[in-house]
Amino acid sequence: MADSLVIVESPAKAKTIGKYLGSKFIVKASMGHIRDLPKSQIGVEVDRNFEPKYITIRGKGSILKELKDASKKVKKIYLAADPDREGEAIAWHLAHYLDVGPDELCRVVFNEITKDAVKDAFKTPRRINQDLVNAQQARRILDRLVGYKISPLLWKKVKKGLSAGRVQSVAVKLIQDRENEIKAFEPEEYWSITALLDAGKAGFEAKYHSINGEKKELHSQEDVNEILAAMGNGKFTVKEVKEKERGRNPSPPFITSSMQQEAARKLNFRASKTMSVAQQLYEGIDLGKEGTVGLITYMRTDSTRISPVAQEEAREFIQTKYGAAFYPETPRVYTKKNANTQDAHEGIRPTSVLREPEQLKEFLSRDQYRLYKLVWDRFVASQMASAILDTMTIDLTAGETVFRANGSKMKFAGFMKVYVESNDDGTTEEDKLLPPLSKGDVLDKQSIDPKQHFTQPPPRYTEARLVRALEEMGIGRPSTYAPTLETIQKRGYVAIEDKKFVPTELGELVIQLMQEFFPEILDVEFTAHMEEELDFVEEGKEDWVRVLDTFYTSFEKRLEFAEEEMKEIEIQDEVSDEICEKCGKHLVYKMGRFGKFLACSGFPDCRNTKPIIKDIGVTCPTCHTGKIVERRSKKGRVFYGCDQYPTCDFVSWDKPVNKPCPVCSSMMIEKRSKNGISIQCTKCDHKEEVNEDQNDDMKD
Repeated sequence: MADSLVIVESPAKAKTIGKYLGSKFIVKASMGHIRDLPKSQIGVEVDRNFEPKYITIRGKGSILKELKDASKKVKKIYLAADPDREGEAIAWHLAHYLDVGPDELCRVVFNEITKDAVKDAFKTPRRINQDLVNAQQARRILDRLVGYKISPLLWKKVKKGLSAGRVQSVAVKLIQDRENEIKAFEPEEYWSITALLDAGKAGFEAKYHSINGEKKELHSQEDVNEILAAMGNGKFTVKEVKEKERGRNPSPPFITSSMQQEAARKLNFRASKTMSVAQQLYEGIDLGKEGTVGLITYMRTDSTRISPVAQEEAREFIQTKYGAAFYPETPRVYTKKNANTQDAHEGIRPTSVLREPEQLKEFLSRDQYRLYKLVWDRFVASQMASAILDTMTIDLTAGETVFRANGSKMKFAGFMKVYVESNDDGTTEEDKLLPPLSKGDVLDKQSIDPKQHFTQPPPRYTEARLVRALEEMGIGRPSTYAPTLETIQKRGYVAIEDKKFVPTELGELVIQLMQEFFPEILDVEFTAHMEEELDFVEEGKEDWVRVLDTFYTSFEKRLEFAEEEMKEIEIQDEVSDEICEKCGKHLVYKMGRFGKFLACSGFPDCRNTKPIIKDIGVTCPTCHTGKIVERRSKKGRVFYGCDQYPTCDFVSWDKPVNKPCPVCSSMMIEKRSKNGISIQCTKCDHKEEVNEDQNDDMKD
């Protein structure tokens, strides 16, 4: 008969841990939080030191009864929720409900769900950490005060369903500020001059660098003409050849934000999907004969620290698989990024590097495999030796001008044999070889290519860019990024266009009101300072009530002023020319989480909606009469179909182009990759690389 009850958050976690602990332990799941602030009221007694009024979450009654009954049959209760603020709070609420005293050694934490880690954790249970609980309470109450005080004001003055929040409002403002930068941006003209030079069998490119020893920027055709005139007879003489070795170090192990960013870039995962799949890998996967095993460490962390045991295992693995040269002379130690980093957990890593991704592929779903491989590759690479590149710079004179060619080649792959971090523009580092040349060598030109360019506005935020910006500013914490991005879309404050955030008119309006009446909520420094204060509470350096009181004193005055001075605003819908086929009224433009759509102006009596269809100028290859239009699925994913649907059922996830295959005359589709854009035939193997100008032509 079991003599101990262990409570975790999820059934998957309970299943994994139960197999490790054996028959003396009953393992049950609380299904997350069991108590929370009520939804129907603010639930905080501001005048009584911000005392929260917790209630049992609806639907948790049967779970609590089951836990209570189980607790009466055992001698000992262990609370094994996740090792963070939220987990500590869940354990605290459970202890309160099950009458577990504050001095009981009931709290068990582990950073990974493996047999050894779990068994070791149960050897050293501890008391519930009240500082962690207070930090979670303070954050919850702070967000409740902001949300439940400002939101009703927005409902009354603007429209129902709006909300405000410390992190979400800053996120929307960042998106809005970026849009303002883009609108205000004035492109500037600049030119480049590229010379293609003869050097034996292979030519190579050199770019204009300077004239008469000075860096002269090229802003016009006149500037270019001046350079061309100063180049003399077109002969290029090697002035200087510089060769040197350059080392490149690996990226540290993942933290929550960097994992979300890299999964977005490499796997096209949204932040919420990354966290969902990571949770599955953390809680345990059935590996057949090996049983259920947690494959990665806890995925909500901002620390890159790695345990000595994991580091030693990585060292042995790297030396065995790749050779001693691929392991650095001294083990790599990654330190805190900044003062706000919480170092309680490790970075995100595989629980054992010996479980190589390919070996586990049959047990994992496609998404699980891809994310596990990403985590595994990143961790192994983080422990490997630096890559070494041979770089070469050649300066060449042509008359009064200097042209420069840069090249590099891989001398030793090091960590790059396993993994290289992506970047937001999708470019990759490839060998660019230059011919062996010596000072005084004279080369002929094959061609001179002047090109006009224009500076580009700053890019809109992708999910990855926004997460990185919030993290760098100290806004939010690992657990908040994914839900924040979901919330600002659900509220209609931003939309997604081409995987980038665009502010809506509603988002602009709410930010304007917040800026006028609650500027502190949108102030990056103020919000980052509040995060720091909450961290101090967690560390036992600050009193949570004092933190809340300091904030609320000025916030209350802002509320009183806003109640009096904020004017009611009526949002007018933009009327379209289209008529509702159901009731005959005009359709109006509405903004949803995936962009604009059409809805009947007779709402709520008529709830008819229609997508805004975009003609891409391609004739349907199936019926040959309809036009291919861009549509969106219910989840917001763009696809292409015939406008004669349902008469014609042509559909494609890839974008058709207005050019038949030159080999078989079938339809061609656009494919995008890190290396650029290509078009390929849907029937035969024909494929063409395209540049941006050709791509624009195909759109036309």
